Amino acid sequence: MHPLLSLSVFGLLLPQALMRVVDSPLNCIPRRSVPSNSNNALLFWEEGVFNYSAMLLREDLDLLVVGAREAMFALDLRNISKKITSVEWKASPKQVRDCKRKGKDAETECKNYIRILHEMVDGKMYVCGTNAFDPACKKMSYADGNLALMEPEDDGKGKCPFDPFQRHASIMIKNDLYSATSMNFLGSEPVLMLSPYVNPLSGPIRTEIKTSWLYDPNFVSMASMPDSEKDDNDDKVYLFFSETAVEFNCYSKLGVSRVARVCKGDEGGQRTLQKKWTSFLKASLDCPVPGSQLPYIIQDSYRWCDPSLHWKECVFYATFTSQSHTSEISAVCAYRMSDISKQFSEGKYKTPASVETSYITWVTFSGEVPEPRPGACINREATNSEIKTTLDLPDKTLQFIREKPLMDQAIEPIGGRPLLTHKGAAFTQIIVKQVQALDGEKYNVMFIGTDQGKLLKALHNEEMFIIEEVQLFTPPQKIKILKFSNKMGQIYVGSDISVVQISPANCERSSTCFDCVLSRDPYCGWDKVEGKCVSVSSSQSVLIQDMKGNASHCPDAGPVVEPLTRNIKPGRILKLRCPSPSNLAKLIWKRNGIPLPHSPEDGLLILDDSDNNNNNSGKYSCLSVEKSKAGEYETIVVNYEVIISLENGGVTQAQSSGESHSGLIVAIVVLAVCLVLLLTWRVVKRHINLPCDRTKEKGEEPQQTRDLEAKDASVPLAAETPNKHTNAGDAPCQRGPTRKE
Repeated sequence: MHPLLSLSVFGLLLPQALMRVVDSPLNCIPRRSVPSNSNNALLFWEEGVFNYSAMLLREDLDLLVVGAREAMFALDLRNISKKITSVEWKASPKQVRDCKRKGKDAETECKNYIRILHEMVDGKMYVCGTNAFDPACKKMSYADGNLALMEPEDDGKGKCPFDPFQRHASIMIKNDLYSATSMNFLGSEPVLMLSPYVNPLSGPIRTEIKTSWLYDPNFVSMASMPDSEKDDNDDKVYLFFSETAVEFNCYSKLGVSRVARVCKGDEGGQRTLQKKWTSFLKASLDCPVPGSQLPYIIQDSYRWCDPSLHWKECVFYATFTSQSHTSEISAVCAYRMSDISKQFSEGKYKTPASVETSYITWVTFSGEVPEPRPGACINREATNSEIKTTLDLPDKTLQFIREKPLMDQAIEPIGGRPLLTHKGAAFTQIIVKQVQALDGEKYNVMFIGTDQGKLLKALHNEEMFIIEEVQLFTPPQKIKILKFSNKMGQIYVGSDISVVQISPANCERSSTCFDCVLSRDPYCGWDKVEGKCVSVSSSQSVLIQDMKGNASHCPDAGPVVEPLTRNIKPGRILKLRCPSPSNLAKLIWKRNGIPLPHSPEDGLLILDDSDNNNNNSGKYSCLSVEKSKAGEYETIVVNYEVIISLENGGVTQAQSSGESHSGLIVAIVVLAVCLVLLLTWRVVKRHINLPCDRTKEKGEEPQQTRDLEAKDASVPLAAETPNKHTNAGDAPCQRGPTRKE
C-alpha cells in the first residue's frame, strides 16, 4: 500500500472522531440497577427449544407469534407465560443428512431456525426458516386457536439465510418481500432482493454481485418510507447494514456503517442491470464517538415518526459498537430522515480511480452527472419526460449507477454527536417510544438491549439520562429482538433461551417521593394521598413529577425509618449495610448525628477495641445524597442501633481497661501453676518407680528399697563398686511373662 493512502485514511477519520470531545455524554451511568429476581417480568420458554429470535405482533388476534428453532408459538399478548398453541417445523432427514455431509454440525446448524415472520394482507403469516442450510418458506394460518403450516413450500434462497448465525433483514409490503441475506450455501453472495408476490413471474429484483455494491455485509434492519403522498413508485425501502469499506486503503479490513435505499417501483433495466436494482444507492453513517479513531459499527435501527408531522421529520435511532477490541463503549446516534433523503437526492457520488497504475482508491466524482439522476425513482416528473418505468432509463444512467453506487459524504447524526455513550455491555437492539409527561411536554424514551441480557431505559431531555438498567436473563444472554405493543403497552424481548414480557413503567421500584421524582421517569409520578410511586396512565390523582429532577414539592417528612438493632462483641468487627437507592447518589454515614469522616459505599465497618476505651455503640444513620439540576436532596436509607455485647450473649456496656487487665493476669497465674505441677510430677516419676509386681509375698522386701538403702549408706562405694542387683532393681515392672525371641 502506498504510505500516503494509509495516512489519508486516518486523516479522514481522526478529525471526525475527536470533534466535540468536551460536550459528549461519555459513559452515561444508569441511575438504578435492577437484578433479575426483582424485574417483575413474565417469562416463556419450552424445554429443548432455543433461539427465540423472530417475533410478530398480532394485536388484531391478541397474540405474540414467536419463531424459534424448529417451532412457532402463539402466546397470549397480555401474559406471554400462557401458551395458546404451537406448531413444529423440522428439517427432513434427507436435508439433515445433506447438511452433515457438507461439514455442518448436526446438533446446532442442521436444524430449522425460523428467521422470517411477516403478516400478509389476508391475515395469514409468511414464515421462512434455515431448514438445515436449505432455506424454505411457507404460509401459516391461525384459526380456532391453532397454528397450521400450509403447502406448497417456497424456495427460501435469497429470502432467508442458509446459516442460522448469519445476520439478515427483511420487510414485507403488500405481500412483496424485501430481504437482505446471502444467496448461496457459503454465504459469499450477499443480496438485497425483492420477491414480488402479486406478479411472481416477473422474477426477483436484486443487487449486483460486486464488492462496490456489497462487500462482506452484516445486515441489520429495513424500513419503508412513503417519500411521497400520491405516487407509490416514489416510495422507498431503506436498508441499514455494515460492510468492509472499499473507499479506504488499509492494511487490514476496515468496517463502516451504511444506509442504502431502493425504490419500490424499480423493475430493473432493459439491457443494462436487467433484473437488478437501478435505484440502489448507499451512504456512510457517521457516529463519532470521542476518542475513537475507527468508525463505529451499527447493530440495530428503529424508525420513529410523529404522525402529526411530515415524513421528512421522521428519525432513525441506531445502536453502535466499537470495532476495536480495546474499547467497551457503545453509542446511540439519531439521524433525520430529511438528511438521509437529501444526501441521496442531492449529494455527490464517489468513483473508483487508479493511483500510480497499481492502486484503486475512491474519490469524489467531479464530472457531469447524467440525466435522469442516477438512483432517482420514477416519479411524476420523470413520467412527464416519457420515462414511464425504470425499463426506459438510458444506458448512460444505468452504467453510472452500476459503477458508482456510493455517495461521497457521510450522513451526520443529529447534533453532530451521539445521544448516548455507555461503557460496559455492548448495545444490540433499540426501540423508541414517545411519552407525554405531566408538564404537557412529549419525551422520547429509548429502550436498549445489550449482549448481557440487560434492558436500558433512557430519557433524552436536553441531556441523556439512563433511568434504569434491568437484568432480564440469568445467566446473561444476548438480547436478539425487541418489540413494543401499543395496544398492551408492553415490551417483548427475545433471546436464545427464553422470551420476556416487561412493562415500560415499574414505578413501584421507588419507595420514596424523592426517589420517584429524581428518577425523572415520564411514566411515573408520586401520589401524595396513597404515599407511593404510581403509573401516570393508571392514576386519577394529582401526582408529583418533574422531568428535571426537582423534588422540592415532595413532602418534607419522609417515611419513618425504624432502627435495626445490631450487636457487636468486644474485639470483633461489624459491617453495616446500606443499599443505595441510586447509582448517582453519594452515601453519607452519621454516628449519633455527627458525620463520619469516611463513608464507604460498600458498607461501614465497626471495630470494637475495648482495650483502647473505644466504645462504638450508638445510633448510626446512612443517608443518600443525590444531585440534579434543580438541587441536592438528602434522604435516610437505613438506621442502626449498635450495642456492645458480652461473649456469653448478655448485653452490657464496654468493659473497663482495669477489668480487662485483671482477667488477663488471672489467666496467666493459672497457666503458670499448671506448668509447675506438670514439671513436679515429671521429676517425681523419674526418681520413684512404684512397684507393680503383685506376685511377691507380703514379707518380702522389694529389691528397689534395699538398693536405695545401700546407696544412701555409702555413695562412693556404690560409685566405685557397682551393685550386681542394680540392673534387676531398675528393670521395668512386667505385667506378664517376657516372650523370648
